[in-house]
Amino acid sequence: MPAPRQLVVEADGGSRGNPGPAGYGAAVIDPVTGETLAEAAEYIGVATNNVAEYKGLIAGLKAAKALFPDADVRVRVRMDSKLVVEQMSGRWKIKHPDMKPLAAQAASILPVSSVTYEWIPRNENKHADRLANEAMDAGKRGRQWEPSSSTAALDAPPRTPAPVQDGPPGDAVAGAAKVRAALAAARPAPAVPQVGWGSTPDLGVPATFVLLRHGETALTPEKRFSGSGGSDPELSATGRDQAARAAGAFAALGTVQEIVSSPLRRCRETAAAVADRLGLEVRIEDGLRETDFGAWEGLTFAEVRERHGADLTAWLASADAAPTGGGESFAEVADRVSAARDRLISRYAGRTALLVTHVTPIKTLVRLALGAPPESLFRMELSPASVSTVAYYADGNPSLRVLNDTSHLR
Repeated sequence: MPAPRQLVVEADGGSRGNPGPAGYGAAVIDPVTGETLAEAAEYIGVATNNVAEYKGLIAGLKAAKALFPDADVRVRVRMDSKLVVEQMSGRWKIKHPDMKPLAAQAASILPVSSVTYEWIPRNENKHADRLANEAMDAGKRGRQWEPSSSTAALDAPPRTPAPVQDGPPGDAVAGAAKVRAALAAARPAPAVPQVGWGSTPDLGVPATFVLLRHGETALTPEKRFSGSGGSDPELSATGRDQAARAAGAFAALGTVQEIVSSPLRRCRETAAAVADRLGLEVRIEDGLRETDFGAWEGLTFAEVRERHGADLTAWLASADAAPTGGGESFAEVADRVSAARDRLISRYAGRTALLVTHVTPIKTLVRLALGAPPESLFRMELSPASVSTVAYYADGNPSLRVLNDTSHLR
């Protein structure tokens, strides 16, 4: 019986906006010769980083199977997505509903025992990263990626040459053509949105989100972690005054048409103060709740550092790391907030909605609007009862208009 065919799949995905214009890339590599046997890449429209990364994995596994459909194949997947590697290895639970079907699809392509997963630093995943970026660049031009024009292999880490063995030639273009033929399940190309300076001039009235952070609670001046897994504190006297001042400012402006609130008490109280002044109803959106900080709830940063130092260091270094005791990672919060944002954009197209929420959801909405990396969350100041504003146009492009305005509190 012939020995199993050993292959390496390197995969990546990216989104310029998270969610935003997205694409994936994957390469199938002979681990002995270092030859690239096939490349796959595709622009997938508007999606999140995590969705794009999973789709890159799926494409890579399908490509490996298509190259050797009748062989006993062993695949080592190498990716710089900690989330995908840990979830597919079974070490992390898959909580987000959008990720579950993608993970199930990836697991169904080859026998589970035939695939292993390895996390690698981003600088070791340049080949797949370049493919994903080439796909996104093609999508920006209204096209799909073409292997004949790819320069992704130029960014691949150098590999030790070895004698050529039996098997397909190390021609990524020919391999990609074979893979495309094998995977040619007819599907329409995704619509390519107009982005950047090429946007259509007449975009209509955007959905405008006025983001109001709730007023102070007793925990706010002490700078204690206060998320969705703690005691759900009420507004303090200072917080109630801040809510009243914000309500007066919105009444004077007369621009708010809808009010949406996090389900947590401090936001509902803040939203109620505005709603009473404007004569509007408050809708509750669970996706706007604050991060669940797990065992850190109610503690100061110094106390967390003392009791859970290693976990805190990991949390500060990676959006995929969660607080001690089953809290939410920033990546999970971003997925939740993105889904809520999309629902609200659809519901309030052309209208101005006041979203009363918390530090992390507001910073996440701002970060996603700017296409900024997760570490930018630690580089924004967001005061109690501050106002930020993001407008979302019909072409999918957001526009940050205001950040951390506290002039109404003076």
